[in-house]
Amino acid sequence: MNSELMDALETLERDKEISKDAILKAIKDSLIQACKNHFKSADNIRIDINEKTGEFHVIATKEVIELADDVMDPAIEISWDEAKEIDPDVVPGGFVEVEINSKEFGRIATQNAKNVITQKLREEERNVIYNQFSERKHQIITGVVQRRVGRGFSINLGKTDALLPDQECVPGERLKQGGRIKVYVLDVTSTPKGAKITVSRSHPELVRKLFEEEVTEIKDGTVEIMNIAREAGSRTKMAVCSYNPNVDPVGACVGVNGSRVNAIVNELYGEKIDIINWSDNPGDLIMHALSPAKIVNVFADPEEKTANVVVPDSQLSLAIGKSGQNARLAAKLTGFKIDIKSESQAVDAVGFRIEDYQDDYGEEYDEEGYYVEEGYAAEEAPSDNDGE
Repeated sequence: MNSELMDALETLERDKEISKDAILKAIKDSLIQACKNHFKSADNIRIDINEKTGEFHVIATKEVIELADDVMDPAIEISWDEAKEIDPDVVPGGFVEVEINSKEFGRIATQNAKNVITQKLREEERNVIYNQFSERKHQIITGVVQRRVGRGFSINLGKTDALLPDQECVPGERLKQGGRIKVYVLDVTSTPKGAKITVSRSHPELVRKLFEEEVTEIKDGTVEIMNIAREAGSRTKMAVCSYNPNVDPVGACVGVNGSRVNAIVNELYGEKIDIINWSDNPGDLIMHALSPAKIVNVFADPEEKTANVVVPDSQLSLAIGKSGQNARLAAKLTGFKIDIKSESQAVDAVGFRIEDYQDDYGEEYDEEGYYVEEGYAAEEAPSDNDGE
């Protein structure tokens, strides 16, 4: 019987990852509860369990009463004649330890003990799951789409399910039942029913974590993602820098023939990703952030966090982007409020000729007006040049 118990404990420890100590404590608690139900009290009860063999003993400490007729409560008292059978040297007024046969417990006491074990194991399992996933908060994890649940989706994470709320879904993304997706763990909270896990597909940090998984140079700290601006399902802009002069941060993120960035684009179902070089110079950073548009000049005010940008007349719509998206993402990425004007608008506004001002940035553009980053040909440029 004891070997069967130990086998059961090892199975629970392996399959549920519940420690053997926690299970043994649950058994102790259940036996104490059974004693309370059977004897109406368990103050004098001790449970001894051999953690190696699984052998257990229920011990009651009872006071020795000289005459059997004077024994008022058999649960805590024992006659001298009975006590001497256990310990010949015992005297009235002393105490003796009596082993209780747990098989003598009534049906109700046994059922209650079973319920205590079941409850304790469920609580411990919930704690294990909570601890495991709380450690993965703000990380990405792969799950399987289960079903629609209220205003969201149930995502199976293996040992438990998470909730992907509608507001954390990517607009236009269709989740198929049984499909495997990567999600960002937003929050993990403990509730009476277990761990409540909330995940996201639209959070900008999902993109960061995907690149950390895909790009070795980011994982080892050679390349750092400085900031990300994302409109989930449509476009993301990401600024990167390198702490090794021999490593091109944009090239590292793009990968050979775009292999690395394409893997992430595929995971995000075609979401466009622009990768630019970070710069501590606000003018340079804003210029890079507005790619693929050609920029004539940038007038940035670091204190006010505002910038006036001048572009060729033909590049105005490209700089602003479809529905203002390119300018909006550039503003989020840089932290600057950006006002974009064409050369004609700038002349009308302040009365100067742009050609009178020297472009201090020395950036290169191809014949189509697309930004060329760090020696990439226009067709190889990491920025998405769809003209939106």
